Amino acid sequence: MMLSLLPRTLPHVPRSSRAMSGVRLQVVPGRCLYDAPLRLQVRGLSPGQDVSLHTALSDEGGQLFSSVGRYRADSSGELDVSRSPALEGGSYTGVEPEGPLWSLEPRTPLRRLLKKDVRSPYQLRFSLHPHPPGAPLASAAQDRSFMGEGVTRVPVRDGRVRGSLFLPQGPGPFPGVIEVQGTGGGLLEYKASLLANRGFATLALAYYNYEDLPKDMKEFRLEYFEEAVNYMLKHPQVMGPGIGLLGHSKGGDLVLSMASFLKGIAATAVVNGSVANVAATLRYKDITLPPIGIDAKKLKLPQPGVGDISDVLLNPLEEANRKSLIPVGRADCKLLFIVAGDDKNWKSDFYAQTACQLLAEAGKEKPEVVFYPKAGHYIEPPNFPLCKMSMHKLVGMPVVWGGEPKAHAMAQVDSWKRIQDFFNKHLKKKSQL
Repeated sequence: MMLSLLPRTLPHVPRSSRAMSGVRLQVVPGRCLYDAPLRLQVRGLSPGQDVSLHTALSDEGGQLFSSVGRYRADSSGELDVSRSPALEGGSYTGVEPEGPLWSLEPRTPLRRLLKKDVRSPYQLRFSLHPHPPGAPLASAAQDRSFMGEGVTRVPVRDGRVRGSLFLPQGPGPFPGVIEVQGTGGGLLEYKASLLANRGFATLALAYYNYEDLPKDMKEFRLEYFEEAVNYMLKHPQVMGPGIGLLGHSKGGDLVLSMASFLKGIAATAVVNGSVANVAATLRYKDITLPPIGIDAKKLKLPQPGVGDISDVLLNPLEEANRKSLIPVGRADCKLLFIVAGDDKNWKSDFYAQTACQLLAEAGKEKPEVVFYPKAGHYIEPPNFPLCKMSMHKLVGMPVVWGGEPKAHAMAQVDSWKRIQDFFNKHLKKKSQL
């Protein structure tokens, strides 16, 4: 069952300010989880007064993300972002309760909003201005956290396994999930911490460029990921007999490989992943999956110095490339594919359909495939703004990622719920057999 987006573990303390004009801007609660809805109201305006709502967030590197919404007060001099339509001329239009968040854009080009230290919140700053522009009428702030009250973060240094385990509040045991990110390397914990708030014991797993792990993407051993699975299966706070896997981009083909070769996996969710092994050789015992080849001639340049790499990878179904194809037909777990129709990184829809074909050929159950036509590659938890373009570490140049801001935002809200529902259904069900 989907948990409330406003958990009781965080206090509902409003933050607001009243300027000399008597205008009051209120955001409720003053502290919440990052993926929670936005509730913002304004009182004390003149009936029909035109105003602009400015939203700002500074990331951990001090880079500013901002958005502007144009509004008109109702006949009582009030507006409610959840009901009042935003007018033309701002970052979003129409009734968009979370519009101030998902429409945030970086002041510095090629910047993607991330959260590396989940122990501290992001602070959103809101200010209300008259239109035409003038001095602020009122302001307010809201802290958005990644770890709710009672969630614990446990650094993992178990054998070769490196990462962070996030445990929900309470005695447990809890459904267990391993979360694997893409090609950026290091350790990113924001998805794992947010899932722990929803009742999942979640391991954010590093696999290269972190501590004593390999420094680059040349070759990976699936035995490392097998150790991580066994770590979770043996943990007293993790509900057995099987765990879940969540992977995005490169993490998607890694979790598909895990599901295809390893035991103890009950459910695997793939977000815009490949059905071929990508970028680095993968070995497991006497099995080798070479990285799928590329055709650099298919690189497109939608604007000077920025690439579109969506057609660069070779087709893994062609005979010459089949050695890179992950044998998905071997997987015995439930599978969920989250697919963006405007993914400019690679052909996520084709890969999901290929996985369906491979499973059908093996006589396996058809997986669940959820398709979002106008979403881009970086489908994140709710309220992360669309990353339109950024530097691709492996390609060595900026690339576009695809997606339309509003449609992408709606895909994030829907897919985040579906992923939680998927794990709740299949992990808890498995544990009761």
